[in-house]
Amino acid sequence: MVVGARGAVGAYGERVAVAHLVGQGFVVLDRNWRCRFGELDVVARDGGALVAVEVKTRRSEACGHPLESLTPVKVRRLRQLMAHWLAEHDEHAREVRLDAVAVLRPATGPAVVQHVRGVAW
Repeated sequence: MVVGARGAVGAYGERVAVAHLVGQGFVVLDRNWRCRFGELDVVARDGGALVAVEVKTRRSEACGHPLESLTPVKVRRLRQLMAHWLAEHDEHAREVRLDAVAVLRPATGPAVVQHVRGVAW
């Protein structure tokens, strides 16, 4: 459930990110998958790869670029979450990776999307 302006911005960013990924040929397998350890924003297939996609959305860069919040601790947690997702799903791939999509939502104009492939694994 999306609560408040922050949740609305995050939901908007995830919709923009998913549209971007689909436009790049990704097949979305799961959105907002949760377990007791946390949440994966998007799980998708990119050709032969399974990809966990972390989406970071901000209205401006006043507090830094959205991807700056992707710390080593966060990456480690996302890797663990993807391992749990894989254990629960019958999906197999030659490669598993973590991508990040930054969405800047300015006050006017279209969103600015930056997709970084292979942030870590």
